[in-house]
Amino acid sequence: MLIGYARVSTHDQNLDLQKDALQKAGCEQIFVDKVSGTVAARPGLEKVKAIFRKGDTLVVWRLDRLGRSLKDLMGWMNYLEEKEVGLKSIQESIDTTTTTGKLVFHIFGALAEFERNLIKERTQAGLAAARARGRLGGRPKSLDENKRKVVVDLYNKKELMVKEICEMMEISKPTLYSYIRESQKPKKS
Repeated sequence: MLIGYARVSTHDQNLDLQKDALQKAGCEQIFVDKVSGTVAARPGLEKVKAIFRKGDTLVVWRLDRLGRSLKDLMGWMNYLEEKEVGLKSIQESIDTTTTTGKLVFHIFGALAEFERNLIKERTQAGLAAARARGRLGGRPKSLDENKRKVVVDLYNKKELMVKEICEMMEISKPTLYSYIRESQKPKKS
């Protein structure tokens, strides 16, 4: 049996393209997840694992829908081989039920990881260059310095609950705690 698996990283993204391709490939059942590939626990994938039988084939639109690193993909490959289940990737035209398909799978997996590492290196280099020019990344502070001091004072006085301070200042709890940590750092001269 051909079993399809589709995944998008966020709830805002659409699965239609992947589902259409999996149906066209002949998948009798299709399972989906709306979660990042870096998350280990994926309910749709767990359901897929539960129904595998010897001779089945897992079909994905692209390899990166199954795993985000070569290590993940190799783990899946070993698992599928153990269960005597094949793997087909529509976009990469990989079919591990053949010897050539297994070789191509390993090559594509290595290239995908290489590309991700290059992107990560370029991103880090860009951030370092921006910092060298005095630019800091991240979101601007939601409160100015005086209001941050008020927040910290309110917290330290322990007269109001954290929730009340956050609602009054229209900030989240993590933001409040970030301001408190910031106030506890020694001041630079």
